[in-house]
Amino acid sequence: MKSSFNLLTILLLALGGYLFGSDSRPNIVWIFAEDTSPWMGTYGHEANKLATPHIDSIAQAGVRFDRAYVPAPVCSACRSSMMVGANQIRFGSHEHRSSRAKDAQLYLPEGMKILPQIMKEAGYMTFNHGKTDYNFVWESDKVYSKVKLKGQADSWEILKKNQPFFIQFQTKGGKINTGKLSADRRTDPSKVAVPADYPQNDLYRKVVAQHCDAIRVDDDHIGKILASLKGSGLEENTIVVYLSDHGANHLVRHKQMPTEGGLHVPFMLMGPDKWVPKQGARKDLVSTLDLTATTLSWAGIKLPDWYEGRNLFAKDFEPRQWVASAKDRLDHTIDRVRTIRTEKFRYTRNYKLDRILLQPQYRDGQDYLKNLKELYAADKLSDDLKRIYFGERPKEEFYDVSKDPAQVRNLVGDPKFAKELNRHRKLLDAWLAKGDQGEDEESSNALRHNGDDWQGGRGVNPEYEINRQDNDGDGLSDKWEKLNGRDPQDGRLTYEFDCGGWQTEGWQAKGIRDNIAGFQGFLQFRLPGKPGSLVRKGLKIKPNGSDQALLIKLRADAPLEIEALANGKSLGSVMKVSASKQFKEVRLPLTGNTNWKNVIKSLEIKLKGSEGTNLEVDLIEVKRS
Repeated sequence: MKSSFNLLTILLLALGGYLFGSDSRPNIVWIFAEDTSPWMGTYGHEANKLATPHIDSIAQAGVRFDRAYVPAPVCSACRSSMMVGANQIRFGSHEHRSSRAKDAQLYLPEGMKILPQIMKEAGYMTFNHGKTDYNFVWESDKVYSKVKLKGQADSWEILKKNQPFFIQFQTKGGKINTGKLSADRRTDPSKVAVPADYPQNDLYRKVVAQHCDAIRVDDDHIGKILASLKGSGLEENTIVVYLSDHGANHLVRHKQMPTEGGLHVPFMLMGPDKWVPKQGARKDLVSTLDLTATTLSWAGIKLPDWYEGRNLFAKDFEPRQWVASAKDRLDHTIDRVRTIRTEKFRYTRNYKLDRILLQPQYRDGQDYLKNLKELYAADKLSDDLKRIYFGERPKEEFYDVSKDPAQVRNLVGDPKFAKELNRHRKLLDAWLAKGDQGEDEESSNALRHNGDDWQGGRGVNPEYEINRQDNDGDGLSDKWEKLNGRDPQDGRLTYEFDCGGWQTEGWQAKGIRDNIAGFQGFLQFRLPGKPGSLVRKGLKIKPNGSDQALLIKLRADAPLEIEALANGKSLGSVMKVSASKQFKEVRLPLTGNTNWKNVIKSLEIKLKGSEGTNLEVDLIEVKRS
């Protein structure tokens, strides 16, 4: 990718103070909060009404963007994207916390530079106070100025001597420990509204209340920053921006999910009228990549040719018709999702259909996630919540978010929305046609680092299996079996379909049109009306003399016939199974079976039934004496 910054341009920009005058260009401050949903008083959030005066004051003094969306629902991908000015899928920084291992480092395309480096070369002093979290190799000396700062609220005198400056103050936002917040300032859990895509119970009311409290504590800190700025005398020539990198951290369909909850963030700014016209509340769709572009425009710097954002205050500004975002690997949880938001709708495309939407993840030990799983296991979740967390992952999702902001009612398949659905497909296709490096998997070194080394190695997705050993030949690595409570040395075929990160456990469909991955714990699909099969390849299992039967636990809403084959040879006669609402155990004898010998390299379960027969498989295993 070519840069628009040739040598002559860089030399001219280096004379920034001479060209622009030391007092003609604004100082620019980003207050960049972590993990924060737009639950402030200024956004009309009832629980925090009058409780966030300092954040609200920024909106009151300048502009508040009511529909701002981030490029990714996780910190490192979002922050990498905003530093570069383009969506992370364009330049390979889409995988969360990538480029951390020495043997899996990533570099930006030749000529591409990040925002503070461009500004530094243009004569700005550049600073970052807090986390960076960039998913690529970068050189600190080229990006940030070598001037030592104090705390976030008491560095203004130093900054005054180093103008014009661009500084990012990173705040903890939703990650703040609220334990020291006085009782009289705490949010009353009974007064909060839990979003519709979560259980409506006391635990989740406390989770929502705690996030409100975290915003209140962060507001206190931001108040100190703003008060110190005003006292420094720099306010007259300084632009202040407040935003977040994604939604609330303790809500599992907010952070790390490409939903309204995960991607919609607070975004507001204030400053001298010359740069920030007081526009009140803006309702147009905005990407936070627009902030990156606007920041360069404030500094008088031409936007590089790779930028995807636009100057929000340009004379020829045209509102966006849509905003696109992407989700890929998050910690050890591998995924690939692309989504586009228009005026009323959100269209989402899922690529990894062999895993449920709520995969195993870094928050599995938290009480709110345990509660979700316990409610599912006890069949106490509503049908909607079971589906959006533990159900079969659909290839496409389409929501009228103007009426359904929690994204509970998927409109794919509703003929009333067929035209809009097709329009959104084309919009997303056009956006992806400009480049998506997420089409390819990470290197084996990167996979090893994230799935096997990072935090002890908790990766259960099938992509991690390329680096692992399978000593008992059942097609599941020793590491995977240990992580899922199986015995990696038993040499016995067992498939329980209860791992949300690899729902199919390597079984594939043959002659079956449906995705076979059903609700967590099951394979589920409809028969096509002609014979179809479930196939498991990649085996190296040695039959044991105590092998008694191949057990298949299933239920179907219409009669069907089953035949099992090992290495392409039948293990017995065709068995007839009647329709039932309860699960049945079908046993195919293995004792003395002449085709159950040597090394089993593949299994096939042939299925024959009427078209549309709904079939659920709970378990496939070899029973031993």
